[in-house]
Amino acid sequence: MTRALYDVIARRRDVRAEFTGEPVPDEVLLRVLDAAHRAPSVGMSQPWDFVLVRDSATRRTFRDHVAGERDTFAASLPPERRATFDRIKVEGICESSLGVVVTHSQSRGGAHVLGRHAIADAGLYSTVLAIQNLWLAATAEGLGLGWVSFYRESFLRELLGIPADVRPIAWLCLGTVSHLETVPDLERHGWRSRRPLADAIHHDTWQHHPAPPQTEET
Repeated sequence: MTRALYDVIARRRDVRAEFTGEPVPDEVLLRVLDAAHRAPSVGMSQPWDFVLVRDSATRRTFRDHVAGERDTFAASLPPERRATFDRIKVEGICESSLGVVVTHSQSRGGAHVLGRHAIADAGLYSTVLAIQNLWLAATAEGLGLGWVSFYRESFLRELLGIPADVRPIAWLCLGTVSHLETVPDLERHGWRSRRPLADAIHHDTWQHHPAPPQTEET
């Protein structure tokens, strides 16, 4: 079981182009959502909700909005980065089986959320943990998931009728896939490479390890 968990973590990908569009069985979708709903949350506040979007017209409207934001970002890039970015697909909104919009309610749990008094964003972190649970569960079920981030929250809030005090944190493209790529898209297309783990580890303070001492040759 331990090896299976690490395998799922290693296989997880941000999927855009591999969706088949076949429906996800209801019992599988509920298992994936249940895994998300079991995420830890500050003060047991469970500040998330899941809006399941299957309607084709709604998905096309959102896809067109995302395409506009993609163009805006592309226009800001220098020519060499623009050429790389042009090869990268940023969403699978209409190709996936459905969209799962994860929202965050900062007011969930009332005015006195245990553990949030010093870190206001602890609730937001909890919602992101629910997304991570959902992503890993989807991978374990043989599904693909892609997180769309090229959108304006105000647009998505209005599109789905989300209350003004609730934040749409993520549109997740979820669905059946032909396969999962072995190398992440951004790495395959030359946008950025994975950072070595050793570069991310600090001991006791922020300062990195000093370079190994060099021995003088005699």
